[in-house]
Amino acid sequence: MTVATRDAVVTDFSPATGLSTTKRPLRRHVADMADMYADADAARALAEQGTLVYEFFDMGVPHGSGEVAYGTSITYPGKVGDEYFMTKGHFHEVLETSEIYYCLSGRGLMLMENPEGHVQWEEFTPGTAVYVPARYAHRSINTGADEPLVTFFAFPGHAGHDYGTIETKGFRKIVVERDGQPAVLDNPRWQEDA
Repeated sequence: MTVATRDAVVTDFSPATGLSTTKRPLRRHVADMADMYADADAARALAEQGTLVYEFFDMGVPHGSGEVAYGTSITYPGKVGDEYFMTKGHFHEVLETSEIYYCLSGRGLMLMENPEGHVQWEEFTPGTAVYVPARYAHRSINTGADEPLVTFFAFPGHAGHDYGTIETKGFRKIVVERDGQPAVLDNPRWQEDA
């Protein structure tokens, strides 16, 4: 019997910034996700300025069963209206797969929601890990005023990403600033039957 062997994968990234010198980031600007923010007018204004919301590095591990995909995500500080900058968020195509995020620096929230409508959120602070259970869409939100939220993430290589459901329906909740603090509110643009 022949046993398949694989080469190790070595990647670089800064634990302070999440940036890699050897990988190319995928970047998301306000224009890429303007319809996801509650304040459409504020989103259009920032979209015209080319404002960068976040970037992430996929470290290039094969995306198959038995593999562990990983990378870093950097969500920059800022708001669209009073809603904090966030990642697009996604379900996994293989809904019964989980993901873990480890906060390297910054502050924020991980917003999670399952198809049945259960919503939860957990705080990101440096040195904390958030385990996203299977079946939950998830989105990182930077609630800091002047520092990027930098996380390291890992998930099963075969999980895939379903961005379309969130692009169509949105999340049931949004995170906004109220009296200088994050507040989780109902999303006025959420589409139940979309």
